[in-house]
Amino acid sequence: MFLAVNGSLMRGLELNRNLLEVGAVFIREDRTAPIYRLWSINDRYPGMLRTSEGNAQAIELEIWDLDEAGLVRVLEQEPAGLTIGRVVLEAGNEVLGVLAEPYLVEGRQEITRYGGWRGYSRAKGV
Repeated sequence: MFLAVNGSLMRGLELNRNLLEVGAVFIREDRTAPIYRLWSINDRYPGMLRTSEGNAQAIELEIWDLDEAGLVRVLEQEPAGLTIGRVVLEAGNEVLGVLAEPYLVEGRQEITRYGGWRGYSRAKGV
């Protein structure tokens, strides 16, 4: 099954090993439909939410292929407040993806304008 990731699970980043350890295979870079907003959670990872209001835009992400057992193992290692849900891609199709529960982003810095976690990290010089 395909999984869309938008933060520290991406290639070369801190938690990418969680995908590699379960045998996940990188498929491609992609973008969401322009209906998402993104927040920084203590500059450690992003929280992405689908919205019908505000300054939503397309968010850069990666698509990975993994089996159900691998998905469970990856989710078990995600920080509290991150979950799996359906993500609408730029082409209009849907895949499972990492999303934030609304409480997680309350009071956090919104980083939607950077277009993704990598863009935000580059702007911060990380």
